[in-house]
Formats: sequence, structure tokens, C-alpha cells
Amino acid sequence: MKLTTTLLASTAVAVSTAGAAMAQDMADSMTLVSWGGAYQNSQVKAYAEPYKEMHPDLDIVWDESSNEAVAKLRAMDEAGNVTWDVVDVVAADALRLCDEGLAMEIDPDEMLAEAPDGTSAEDDFGDMLVGDCFIPQIVYSTTFGYRTDMVPEGVEPPSDICDVFDLETYPGKRALEKRPINNMEWALLCDGVAKDEVYDVLATDEGQQQALDKLATIKDDVIWWSAGADTPQLLADGEVFMGSTYNGRLFSVIEEQGQPVAMMWDAQVFDLDGWIIPANLPEDRLARALDFIMFATDTQRLADQAKYISYGPARESSAPLVGQHADLGIDMAPHMPTDPENSKNTFLYNYEFWADYRDDIDAKFQSWLAG
Repeated sequence: MKLTTTLLASTAVAVSTAGAAMAQDMADSMTLVSWGGAYQNSQVKAYAEPYKEMHPDLDIVWDESSNEAVAKLRAMDEAGNVTWDVVDVVAADALRLCDEGLAMEIDPDEMLAEAPDGTSAEDDFGDMLVGDCFIPQIVYSTTFGYRTDMVPEGVEPPSDICDVFDLETYPGKRALEKRPINNMEWALLCDGVAKDEVYDVLATDEGQQQALDKLATIKDDVIWWSAGADTPQLLADGEVFMGSTYNGRLFSVIEEQGQPVAMMWDAQVFDLDGWIIPANLPEDRLARALDFIMFATDTQRLADQAKYISYGPARESSAPLVGQHADLGIDMAPHMPTDPENSKNTFLYNYEFWADYRDDIDAKFQSWLAG
């Protein structure tokens, strides 16, 4: 659904917080949809509570249904009763919702705050603007953690993604997600495929088989996980030497639980999470949603979220403002996937590729797993 000049004109004023008259034009309640847990709590602390202080008469309702956002928005749209105002989704779901006309297209420079130095929002978010309807919030990654007390004596700790496939130097069980995404890319990288050629190779039957053959070299030593909490628990229990999961989960194991676990950032796969605004909201709710979005995605607010969780802010201007963890008092910058020291060799998930090839490769992968 393309934004028209009329829509832009009618909502431009909504992105300004100035003036009492504007407040009267905005809805006095707003439903935000997220994932629950520590991540949603970081949004409450960094975005919702300060926004509520500015608008004390506003009623903010949270719904923890982001994992079902696509299905629920489809159902709401079909029933003609969309009850959500701002929805947190992963980038891949944002692209689907946008393609189906269920999310509103965003003009970053009209609807999002510029950086403190005057850099436009579009330039400040840069490559993180992966879709017409997607408003980036955080960068998270799927990466590896390993047990520091299980590193063989006299051997350097693992630091290269291909160490995952080196059972001779680094013996022990691995934990990998029970799906092809990320695993196939890592397998090809470690079978000699150049980073910028991975998806071209993976688009072929031969390339898919090449990735599966590489994974087969460690298949007997893999415990397959489905939930993000699985690998941290396997690491804490000493059941695996190394395993993939989300970097925020590993941060918790390492810093909050004090387990003998360390991060291996090499070839971490970047992914994005952020907001969408459902299409066709009533004017007063749209005005409120846009006002909240401009506030919640400005430079300071995205930096503030990093006080509560180790996911990197999606704006370039936010990175220098990342400070200490609100409770632990530790410097959070070194724990961010976007920190320059950690992001020397990153891999950006290709949304378009997996949208096109997911069903076919999924079928091959599950058949391979069962074989």
C-alpha cells in the first residue's frame, strides 16, 4: 500500500509533539504489541514509561502476541476490527505484512526523528531500513557461545566460525537450531564459499546439497534446538561445548548467571526487530501511533534500551550513547553485536532469499535431518 500525498499531509502534523491542540487529536489509549519477557521490559523502561510521563492521561496496554503477529493481523483485517496500534515484529514478518497491505508504509524523514547532529533519519538508520513499512529498533544476532572450561588444554579458544566444524581440535557436542536458516550459510562459508556468493550458491540444488554435506560432517555431534532458551541451558549444564543462539540469551548466561561461557562473534548473523503500524487505523489512533514512534525510535531512546538488554540500537547515532546496564552497572557497548570489535565479520540475513526459497530448503533440510 503506497503512501499518498494526502496521507502524508494528514499525518505530518501527527509526528510533532508540540501543542495542546495536537494532544486533543490523539487517542487516549494505545495498544503496543511485543514479545514479553526481558525484551518487552526493556521497551517499557526505555520507551513507554518516559512517553507516559509526557502524556499522563494516556492508557498504554501491552499485548505479548508478536510471535503471532502476522496471523492475528490477517484475522483482524478480515474482521474489519484492528485493535493494535503499534506492533513489534522481526523484519521478515514486517516484509510479509507490508506485501499484504496490512502494515502502513513509512516515510522515514517525515515520520522519524532526525539525529541530534541533523542527519536525516533515513541516513541514520541506513541499511537497517530493509522494508517500506519497517521501523528498525534493534539489531540482534544469532551467534555462538562456548564453555570456557571445556577448551582443550594448550588450545586457543574458538574464535572462527569454522571452529564449529572442527571436531578434532574442539571435541564435544554442538547445539544448532533445527532449521536451515543460518546453518546453511555457515556451512557454505566453511566449505570455501565467499561471503558475497553464499546466497547465489544456496539458490542452486548443488549448493544446497553442498551445505547439507558440510553439516553432515558434524551431524552426529549436534543437539538440535527449537527455543532460544535451549542452548543457554545446554551450555549451563555442560551438555554441549558450543552452541548457537541469540546474543541476548548468551549475555544473560555469561553476565547475569556467571556461567563459564564466552561469546564467539565471528560470522554472527545480524537480524532486525522493530515496529510496524497496522494499515488503515482511525485518524486519532494513527496520530498517537506516529507520535509514539517518533519518540520511541529517536537516538536517545534507542540508546536507552541498551541499558536493559544487549541488543544493538539500529541507529548509527545511538551507538556512542550506549552506557551501563541499569542493574549490573557494567559497560554494555562490548556486549552489543554492533560494537566495532564484535562486528568485524558479520553476516546479514537475506530476507528476500529466504522468502523465495524457504519452503523448498525447509523440506530438504527436514528430510536430511530424518535420514
